[in-house]
Order: sequence, then structure tokens, then C-alpha cells
Amino acid sequence: MLESRVRSFRGGVHPKGHKDMSMDSAIEKLSPKGEISYLMSQHIGAPAQPCVTVGQRVLVGETIGKAPSFVSADICSSVSGVVKAIKPVPTSSGDDVTAITIENDYEYEAIEGLGEPRDYESLSKDEIREAIRAAGLVGMGGAGFPLTVKLTVKDDSKIDHVIVNCAECEPYITCDYRLMLERTEKAVLGLKVVLKLFDNAKGVFAVENNKPLAIEALAKATEGSKRMIVQPLKTKYPQGGERLIIEAVTGRQINSKMLPADAGCVVINLATIMAAADAVCNKTPLMTRVVTVTGDAIENPSNFEVPIGICARELVEAAGGFKSDPEKIIFGGPMMGASIIDLDVPVTKTTSCILCLGHDEVKGLEATACIRCGRCMNACPENLMPLKLKDLADKGRYEEFEKLGGLECISCGSCTYICPAKRRLSQSITAAKREVLARKKAKK
Repeated sequence: MLESRVRSFRGGVHPKGHKDMSMDSAIEKLSPKGEISYLMSQHIGAPAQPCVTVGQRVLVGETIGKAPSFVSADICSSVSGVVKAIKPVPTSSGDDVTAITIENDYEYEAIEGLGEPRDYESLSKDEIREAIRAAGLVGMGGAGFPLTVKLTVKDDSKIDHVIVNCAECEPYITCDYRLMLERTEKAVLGLKVVLKLFDNAKGVFAVENNKPLAIEALAKATEGSKRMIVQPLKTKYPQGGERLIIEAVTGRQINSKMLPADAGCVVINLATIMAAADAVCNKTPLMTRVVTVTGDAIENPSNFEVPIGICARELVEAAGGFKSDPEKIIFGGPMMGASIIDLDVPVTKTTSCILCLGHDEVKGLEATACIRCGRCMNACPENLMPLKLKDLADKGRYEEFEKLGGLECISCGSCTYICPAKRRLSQSITAAKREVLARKKAKK
């Protein structure tokens, strides 16, 4: 069912989308050419612990990394082959993270039972949660929060909204858009599975209204449903932020000390809800994902379904390579993604996009004096005072920073984007936020 009213939140900005580069490129499956490296930290929480040894042969779907705690996630192999190494490797963040490297034998021999159909209607709530846990599902929109944790709430009966985040508000990225068009029924199935956990909830596909074909496809697939609706959202960044999508859909607001469940909501990324359908209904763990490879430096912007662990360089080569030397390469979108200097890093569960820009628009820009225009305050979706927070952050006045609401910043970058003086507001605030949280953790 389609809701007629278009909803949104206060604040935000309107960066150019650039989605036309790849939005019409259908998803192509891409097989790896070389070794596969599985980072043990692809999620929020404790890194997975390797449960295989060097020289051991593993199969497709086999668990190679075990979650050591509740807030963590298993890692499963997407190929068959021999474990070549278990050691720290460079990542897109610049940090070294323990990884299991498997030499692909290209036989793709699978574990017993992989892909077998299963009737989710016959499963208990605990069995559904266990299937999702064993599959290693995490938020695939970028946060990487373990899905089992998100689905385990104090009181199931108090959840009245399961929101599927289909906003995809970051410029350039189109992987979720293609999934909505090409695998609509799987998205609906995944939502049905999750709704079985929450008897009093309705399911909402929340989609920005610059994706009319996706809205139409989802509306058709949910037609006649008593528990699922499609909610159009105003095209605005950061519409896909968890707090903001809750506000847009329900009118309820949460802060950094609250969880979505405190507002009666569970928010799940579109790709993640589809992975839940595979995990529960097809006994398939999270082994692949769709990645957008785009930007004006890419010859043929594309959307690829790839095995997790594949080298990012292989995706760029499959997209025709560079038509010009990129000045900047970003994992993710231009607003919240991370710049990288080396393409020889593995794709993870949270890699949505490899963005290659022929011209870095912010390179060499010099910040000038603030002109007190107030645009950063108007743009801030959390109703903060970015200029004042930056000043406190730069001076190391962290107690005042926290009192002024610095921990409520969601690091969306809207303030930096809109600032005519090109001041690095979000960057300073995010750094201060990390410092405050680190100090709190140290005190504990």
C-alpha cells in the first residue's frame, strides 16, 4: 500500500545526486580473480575470532570467524579454497585489521544444506533470530550494527514500526535502488520475516521520492497487505539517518542516549532485510553484497554483486577502469564516506560504493572567517550550533562541548557542506566527539 503524504525532517541539505551515472546499470554478478581476504572486523562491536587455521580447506558458507560476544558477528566464506594466511592487513580506514586470506580454488564447493529452502512461518521467534545470528548479518548501509542485537529488544510487543531504510540519500550510490527494482519480492519477503518477530508492528518501506520506479515496484508488491506500506520521503540529505527516518515516518524523536526501540521502532537497511530473507528462508549466510562503482573517473559506472572479501581493484577493473586518473577515491558516498589511497583493500559487508572522482572539489580550498550567516544551524538535522561546537572542539573544552549537545552530532557533514566559508565544522565536531567518548570509556 502506498502512502500519499510525503514526509521528511527538519534541516538537511540538497547536494547534487549524480545518481544518473549508474542508476540504469543493472546488477552484474562478478566473480573474483584472485585471493579473498575476510576482515575480522566488519561490524560494530568485538572483532570476530578466526576459527580456521592456515592450510585448512574451507567451503562456501563455512564459518571462518566466530563472534566472541553478543555485540559482534560471524564471518562466513564466500568461496572454497585453502586458508593462505591469518594476519593483519591494511583496510580502507588506514588501520591494520586481522584478516583471513583464502586462495580461491574456483570449485565453489559448499557446506551441506547451503541454499535449502525453509518455511519461516513454521519457525519460532528464537529460531528466526538464531538463523540471522548464524548468518552473520549486520547493517549493510554503512553502520555495520549486528542485526540480531537490533532484533533483540526488551519487549517485542512495544515495537510498532519496522522501518526498511530505502532512502539511499548519499549522492552517487545506487546499489539499493537497483535492488528495489530487480529484487522487489525478496525485500517484501525479508520484511515479512522480521514482522513475525513483532506482532504489533507494521512494516514501512521508506523511500525518497526521487525514486518513483522503486516506489511503484514496492507499492505493487505490497498491494493488499494489511501490515506493510510504502512511505515516500522528501529527497533531502541525510534522510537515511536512523534518527531522522524515524522522525520522518513516525514523528517521534530520539537522542544519543536512546535506542530506536525506545521509540517503538526497528530500522533496517534494505540490503540487510534482503539478506535476512536469504538467511531465514534459504539457509544462506551473508557472503555477497551489491556495490556501486561510479564517479566521473570511471569508464562504465556499474552495480556489481560481489563476494565479500574481493579486492576493490577488481571492481574498478570490471567497470572499465579509469578514464582519467582520479584525484580522490572514496569508500562510500562523498558526504560520509572514507577516502582511501590504495585500491588493494577488501570489500566488506558495509561497502556500498567505490567512488572515483576525477576532480576533488574540496582539495586546496582554504577556510575563511565565519560570516555568521547561520546556514550551518539551519542545515543541522539535530538542531545544534555547529560553529560554537567547532570552537569548543578546537580549544579542547570538552565539558562545555558535551553540555552544548556535541554528542548528539550524527557526523552527516551537512554543516560543512553548506558553509560558504568552507570551514571544517563536521570534522572538528566528530573528532571532539570521539575524544569525549574515549575519555568516558577510559573512566569506566
